[in-house]
Order: sequence, then C-alpha cells, then structure tokens
Amino acid sequence: MIANLKYVLVVLIFGVSFSALSAEQGNAEEAKALVLKAIDSMKKHGIDQTIVDINNKDGGYRDRDLYVVVYDLNAKNLAQINPKMIGKNMMELRDADGKYFIEERLEIANKKGSGWQDYKFVNPLTKQIEPKSMYIEKYETVIVGCGFYKKD
Repeated sequence: MIANLKYVLVVLIFGVSFSALSAEQGNAEEAKALVLKAIDSMKKHGIDQTIVDINNKDGGYRDRDLYVVVYDLNAKNLAQINPKMIGKNMMELRDADGKYFIEERLEIANKKGSGWQDYKFVNPLTKQIEPKSMYIEKYETVIVGCGFYKKD
C-alpha cells in the first residue's frame, strides 16, 4: 500500500513538473499564430508600425520562449528580441551546426511564400542551444517568422 502511494506521488510530481515545463514553452500552433497576428497587424496598421510594436517588449509579440522576427528581403533584421541585432544584415549567420539558416529562411519565403524551417538556436529561457522550428511567411517587402523550441 505504501509502495503504491509512493508510486502515485512520484507520478503526480513528475506529471505536474512536465505540465509546468510544457506550459513554459510555446508550440508550433502558437508560433504560427504570432506570425499571422503580426501580418494581420501589418495589413491594418502598416509594416513600420507593426515593427515598432514587435520591437517593444510589451508590444504583444513575445510569449514565453516565442518571439516574432522580421527581415527585409535582403536579410536585414528589422525586428526581434535582441535589440543589438536590429538593423544588421543576417545573411552570414549560422546555427550551431554551421547551417546558414537566414539564407535558407529567405529561400523558403521567396520560393514558397511560407513554410517551416528547422535549425538550432539559443533558447532565451534555458540559455542553451536547442533544436528549433520556425514558421516563416513573406508579406510584401518583409519576411515574418516565429519559432518554437522542440521538446525531446
């Protein structure tokens, strides 16, 4: 009886911990929804105003480990979580495996208009390099993206 009770408590503790961790991380649907929200705002309020909102930490485009990024069609970073990167050309940026992921992102946007991309990047919550998948969509003169960190 006591052994069974211990088992139940262990399962409950790990279940709650896993649920809490899952709630701390975004998922594919939430990432895509943030991209669509940004594009909807661009249609209603213009690209420039939406970029200002995205770059504002309280602008509604950040949620846990999810954040929207915007590039022009030449890989210039227009919006993202790290203000030091705004205004810089990101074409030569590589992930932990040496993949030119911004170049690939532009390729997806220009050839397909939208799609998913896998790469590795630093998770802002854990500060660790983790597998990530980003949804990308081209809108007029910009590429809007938001990615989620994949759970093992």
